[in-house]
Amino acid sequence: MTTGPTAATRPRNRKQSIVDAAGQVFSERGYHGASMEEIAAVVGISAAALYRHFPNKYALFAECANGMVDNLIEVLDEWPPEAALQDVLAALIRVTVSHRASGGLYRWEARYLEREDRRQLRTKFTHVVGRVVEMVRREYPLPEERLRAVAALGVIGSVTMHRTSIAQRRIEELLLASAMGVVATDPTAAAGSTRQVELPVQPVPRTRRAEILAAAIPLFARDGFANVTNVQIAQAAGLAPSAIYRHYTGKVDILVSACLQAAGLLAQAVDRSLRQAADPRQAMAALAAAYVAYCFEHNALNSVADAEVASLPADLRRPLILAQREHIAVWEQQLRTLRPELDARQARLLVHAGFGVVVEGGRALRWQNTPAHRDAVTALVTGALTR
Repeated sequence: MTTGPTAATRPRNRKQSIVDAAGQVFSERGYHGASMEEIAAVVGISAAALYRHFPNKYALFAECANGMVDNLIEVLDEWPPEAALQDVLAALIRVTVSHRASGGLYRWEARYLEREDRRQLRTKFTHVVGRVVEMVRREYPLPEERLRAVAALGVIGSVTMHRTSIAQRRIEELLLASAMGVVATDPTAAAGSTRQVELPVQPVPRTRRAEILAAAIPLFARDGFANVTNVQIAQAAGLAPSAIYRHYTGKVDILVSACLQAAGLLAQAVDRSLRQAADPRQAMAALAAAYVAYCFEHNALNSVADAEVASLPADLRRPLILAQREHIAVWEQQLRTLRPELDARQARLLVHAGFGVVVEGGRALRWQNTPAHRDAVTALVTGALTR
């Protein structure tokens, strides 16, 4: 008796295959934009077969959101407490790169987890950070060891947020050097050096349309675009819900306006930062200081622009992605001028590593916009890029 082709070829790790595929779909399309049918198609099974493993989309999402941190904990537990920091970071980088397509899910989409699931996820990340902090404190006894550890993990996690294609071994080498540059940087050494950043000011809402946009941005940042309703936006703006439609065609139109405003402010900040730079090193320092200042000053707006672009239809998303690429190209050009040994893709990888430092460093500091915090994160970005 022979078995049918399905039984003969069914993989034993079907559940893990589903989790891997779902993580990638959730990362690309967001929790609300993904569907069980789409995930099933990626795996190559029917939706009914998918539901045999997971009862609903949320259960699958929760499994995916925990996937990367569970992998990191597993790797950390293989190393003794006295292990060398460089060896442990290299191991963390390897597992992150191997799960690159889905590993960044926690950064923005984890806010859609239910309260208890979010608490458990935070507990796991606290464990990971704590282990790295111990090693950083032992090998690099400088101020702010927790901030440096979190920022180094931001370097590592940054590879999940872009698709720059480089040989895996070279990715690992670049990320390790960048992460080690972060932990070896004293974030207090350059206190006061970045306080003269000239940032563009977010426009004062003087029209009804601008008032609606200003009311929507913090709601999108806090709750996620998909969870915010027009009624909530109208209430925050002090309007009747029907008034929204006299100024915007819908919620997507408001999100597009927010993303365009973010792109415009960031472009102005970059332009101003480079005007007075006399050499490549000054240019990189000025660029880092301006970007950090922008992220702290316009945190809600920047978070929306970073997290919610995937929520837009492709035709509306395209110009925003082009603006992001233009911004990255400026960094890439300045970094390659300073470090000519890097090719374009390697420089781009490191630029994203610098962005990872800002995201995780800013979160660790609760985005409290003080000169000391901005100076510290700027120093760590510089350490990630130029060491």
